[in-house]
Amino acid sequence: MGSPLTAWLLRPVSQRLRGQILQVIRPNVDFGIDYDQPVGDPGLFGPGSATWKFHADFPGMMAGGLCALMLQTLHPRALAGVWDHSSFREDTIGRLQRTTTFVGATSFAPRADAERLIAMVDRIHARVHGTTADGEPYSARDPELLTWVHCTQVYGYLNGYLTYRRVNVPASEQDRYLDEYRQIAEMLGARDVPASRAQLREYFASVQSELRYDERSRETLAVLASIELPIVAAGLSRRVFLGAGAALLPAWGQRLLGRSRRQRLQDRAASAVLYRMGPMIRASMAKGVAWRSARRVNASPDCLHFD
Repeated sequence: MGSPLTAWLLRPVSQRLRGQILQVIRPNVDFGIDYDQPVGDPGLFGPGSATWKFHADFPGMMAGGLCALMLQTLHPRALAGVWDHSSFREDTIGRLQRTTTFVGATSFAPRADAERLIAMVDRIHARVHGTTADGEPYSARDPELLTWVHCTQVYGYLNGYLTYRRVNVPASEQDRYLDEYRQIAEMLGARDVPASRAQLREYFASVQSELRYDERSRETLAVLASIELPIVAAGLSRRVFLGAGAALLPAWGQRLLGRSRRQRLQDRAASAVLYRMGPMIRASMAKGVAWRSARRVNASPDCLHFD
């Protein structure tokens, strides 16, 4: 598969796949982010960071983000904000696009753009508050909820990379990633954000008593499962991506979400498909925002990989 002839034969498929992926992740709103300028601006992390390496891998980030969304449905106060104030149910793809843009910008964009998007999201959070169905107040600016959302995301991204890239990443680099990227949550107002895998495990153990799988959780997951992803060039579908995301769930998440034995088998099958298709997906997305950001600071593309 690595020969020039094979690469030439697969080029039309790769180009079509790239177009279909961009159709899913590219937002309708122009946030005015320039990943090419100013030259030399490393953004919030830069080419020496673990964050650039983990977040440059599209298959792991896509599956990891879906894993995070599944986990987030388990927190009643966090879900209430989405339920009452978000267009997720009517515009699922749009919500995913905006989340993808935020993560991409805070990871790779020049510092001014990254900070501008963080401030924008904070202003949106200021309007998101109310009361849960059980009468409990919530606010999107609540430091506890910000920490919860962040932790589900970094858990998904970290394990997505390890599962679908299958590179032997040293434990110290995994901890460095968690320590680096927590600054985004802290800039939004989160507190006591885990800075290592051990702290992340402790955090999840401490919060599980607050979690539950209820009717809102089921409906939100049903919406997620119903979206159409027009990514057909490689035989991919929402079933593959959602199953690959579900395969990353921790044991306690599988249990709380009630994943049946049949579902877990299907998740493992989807995980295997995404892993096999990983090289083609990476090739099609090779010159995305991560590559442009490395070029912006005159760094080798090797800075985007552990291997």
